[in-house]
Amino acid sequence: MPGPHQNQSLATAGADPEDATAGVVMVHGRGASAQSILGMAREFGVDDVAYVAPQAQRGTWYPNSFMAPIPSNEPHLTSALEAVGDAISTLSNAGIPEDRILLLGFSQGACLSSEFVARNARRYGGLAAFSGGLIGPEGTPRDYDGSLDGTPVFLGCSDRDPHIPVERVHETADVFEAMDADVTERIYEGMGHTVNEDEIEFVADLLADLTAD
Repeated sequence: MPGPHQNQSLATAGADPEDATAGVVMVHGRGASAQSILGMAREFGVDDVAYVAPQAQRGTWYPNSFMAPIPSNEPHLTSALEAVGDAISTLSNAGIPEDRILLLGFSQGACLSSEFVARNARRYGGLAAFSGGLIGPEGTPRDYDGSLDGTPVFLGCSDRDPHIPVERVHETADVFEAMDADVTERIYEGMGHTVNEDEIEFVADLLADLTAD
């Protein structure tokens, strides 16, 4: 049986995937939409990039906090991870190699993107998690298999985010470093639950590198 997020629309922006040099899977936050996070693509200012964004059923990838017991967020979490994987496949099937595909998410979408990358370790074009971290309650085992083989990972968050404890961002950075990622963690004093210009510029530079060759 298909999960709650299967058969939802896949929104697109930027270059046609068959013609693009790089791709980005953009994962929206709770209560938002695929179209809303695609609006961020205009701010990167990089050509030859195909953007795709899966849509969560009723705008929510999983019902409870990302720090709730994992079974309490099923079957939505498994379905959401599958939706991210399907979006990656849309780009890779069009000819974009996974080492030129960047995953980007905000809030609930950042948590989902981080968890997908940890559970499906390989060399990606990058991961940008804006205000998010790995999923599960405190003490969740982080015995993920595989190597990220130098994948650039960016973790940006406020030091007082009302939804994302800064300790979880630190833990996520440690996990990805142990999985051989090239991790950049930036904690912004008093920022709130949002995305800032420094984060946008970091991702724009990542995309410029992915399309340079």
